[in-house]
Amino acid sequence: MLNLPRQLQHMLDKTRHLDFIAPLLLRVYLVPVFWMAGMQKWQHFDSTVDWFANPDYGLGLPFPMVLAFLATWTEIIGAIALALGLALRWISVPLIVTMVVAIFSVHLEFGWQAIADPGAPFATERVMDAADKLAYIKDVVREHADYDYLTSSGSLVILNNGIEFAFTYLIMLVSLFFTGAGRYLSVDYWIRKRWLSETQA
Repeated sequence: MLNLPRQLQHMLDKTRHLDFIAPLLLRVYLVPVFWMAGMQKWQHFDSTVDWFANPDYGLGLPFPMVLAFLATWTEIIGAIALALGLALRWISVPLIVTMVVAIFSVHLEFGWQAIADPGAPFATERVMDAADKLAYIKDVVREHADYDYLTSSGSLVILNNGIEFAFTYLIMLVSLFFTGAGRYLSVDYWIRKRWLSETQA
């Protein structure tokens, strides 16, 4: 009877041969996130600098040109590094910093939710107020437009812009910082394997 739990644990332990899948999936998920964010900043760089600088409708940060440049290229290079699994623990650090800055300077004041959902946990007063506004928007659209057509690609929502997405990306990056890029399907793995074999020769 005691052998069964041991056998099951042994079978479970064998799945560790596939443990490279977890960091690979995190990397694959994060590549388009940072690539699109970085390219958006780069393609509209003047607007990005203005948003970093302006205290009224932006971040009001010092040295906006420098910070916008660093944020833009951290995300673009970070996306490439994530895709290749190259220097991943190194690039995770500035990406983590970028996410922390985004959380505290952009999203924190809006609470947790990225999309306003009054029925979900952590709903703030802002989110609760969004329910009436969304109902009003839907009524206006039904009366003056083709509601079925406009919602055929998805429901109408109100963006709350809370920390939900940025915090999720932060958790994923912290995990990658500690695990690395994973075996087999990363440049880091093969560089380390080659380097170790040469140092041990």
